[in-house]
Amino acid sequence: MSTKITVTVNGAKHIDKVEPRLLLVYYLRDVLKLTGTHVGCDTSSCGACTILVDGKATKSCTMLAVQADKCKITTIEGMATNGELHPLQEGFNQCHGLQCGFCTPGMIMTAADLLKNNKKPSEEQIRAALEGNFCRCTGYHNIVKAVQYAADKMSAPRARKTKKEAAL
Repeated sequence: MSTKITVTVNGAKHIDKVEPRLLLVYYLRDVLKLTGTHVGCDTSSCGACTILVDGKATKSCTMLAVQADKCKITTIEGMATNGELHPLQEGFNQCHGLQCGFCTPGMIMTAADLLKNNKKPSEEQIRAALEGNFCRCTGYHNIVKAVQYAADKMSAPRARKTKKEAAL
């Protein structure tokens, strides 16, 4: 028995028939071939599978694909815009917030939810927000710096270019 779902993932609408027991993480990875969302523990402990569902950080290993029907989903693949890294992706790169990279997509998605609700989080607030995301490589110091980098970049006023500057 299959159930029809309609989801918008990274701005693209998808209509699929899925088995009612299919976890959202496997729908994203196996059906949509979006493998940036990682399967770490299958118990919601590690956070590697974190995505945004209707703008809220959600561990996709704890949600069925049928529960996502009519939802807007953002995965790590949807964070970059027009070929430019999202400030969080840039921050993880610039501040050495990753080593093996396995936890990074989930960390970035959780941090995106944090920064949507708190434009200038303190170090303590960043650490509290990331408590459900485990990293076995970095020790978190540079991850916190990466989120602070992104917060600063996202809250900085954008320099306006004149028409002449834009043409150069």
